[in-house]
Amino acid sequence: MKGVMYFDQAASSWPKPPAVMTAMMNCMEEFAANPGRGSHQMAVKASRVLFETRKHTAKLFGVKNPNDISFALNTTHALNQAIKGFVKPGDHVICTNIEHNSVRRPLEYLKATADVELTYIQNDQQGYIHLEELRKAFKPNTTLVVVSHSSNLLGTIMPVGEIGELCRSHGARLLIDAAQSAGILPIDVQSMNIDMLAFPGHKGLLGPQGTGGLYINPNLDLDPLLHGGTGSQSEAIQQPTVRPDRYEAGTQNTVGIAGLNEGVKFVLAETVEKIHEKEWRQTQMLMEGLLGIGGVTILGPSLGQNKTGIVSFNIQDADSSEVAFILDQSFQIAVRSGYHCTPLAHEAAGTLAKGAVRASIGYFTTDEEVNALIQAVKEIHSQYAK
Repeated sequence: MKGVMYFDQAASSWPKPPAVMTAMMNCMEEFAANPGRGSHQMAVKASRVLFETRKHTAKLFGVKNPNDISFALNTTHALNQAIKGFVKPGDHVICTNIEHNSVRRPLEYLKATADVELTYIQNDQQGYIHLEELRKAFKPNTTLVVVSHSSNLLGTIMPVGEIGELCRSHGARLLIDAAQSAGILPIDVQSMNIDMLAFPGHKGLLGPQGTGGLYINPNLDLDPLLHGGTGSQSEAIQQPTVRPDRYEAGTQNTVGIAGLNEGVKFVLAETVEKIHEKEWRQTQMLMEGLLGIGGVTILGPSLGQNKTGIVSFNIQDADSSEVAFILDQSFQIAVRSGYHCTPLAHEAAGTLAKGAVRASIGYFTTDEEVNALIQAVKEIHSQYAK
């Protein structure tokens, strides 16, 4: 929408690089055939785009074999494949207290239906965990640790590398939810000891909605979440064993993945380091401006601490949904309010009773927009302060 100042990047990035839209349109017009389901030129070209996207994504995440990345509809889809495909009855799983419902609900489902034991590591008010508490949580039957790389409410960044070392020393696998970090924070699955990485295509990777993926360590074999046609080993009764076909039943979102390819290429060209530096600077700018307004409180890490571009806040006792509505209707500023699918994080932050307004910054956010948001919050606060 023309004129809208978009601060909901943590939900879905916008705008997209022009090349993303161009690639999607070119695919739809020229080769939107079924990849892997034919040997004609259009099908081959469609398959080539899928592999190219795997290759670029593998480069971004330090993955040696692009076929260890399977495409998914979104992070939720990828997390369900990872959790339900790996965890077995009698297993013990550890996660943190700031996890998104896309982690919490599959785990709670397995706890209720498959005799799976579950331990939540408590986060402090800023979202951090004490590694000693994690160390104490391991049991002989601990098989998996699930951690959000960055909280979608607080912006807190988890020490993934150190957590990965702990998992290795206890013989457990590590699954990372990279919903808020893919394309924004450096990720290397080898050096960080990440066994599975679930990521969205439509957030920091700047691709369209309906795209995402899951990296699976080559030493792991997951039970497929979906069973069906793959275009390979069609004579077999069971799902193929070859990757990525084993985890990609059904026709893939070729048009969306063509767009994702350009989004990943954009991130690789700009570099994750440059993207994070720019977003962090504007995040600090926004936090400093909001903290200068009496009655405004900010959740998560303090000013100056490293975090992703998420600034969740409240204005005195104002209802977060009402504040978001005013920002949208009176100032044309798009934010998100409420509980952000992560009640556990709100519990850790002490905002479970009222939720919060979440403003999230992206690569295309401008300084002028940040200043406009600060000024709008000042005006809204002045009305509540009367």
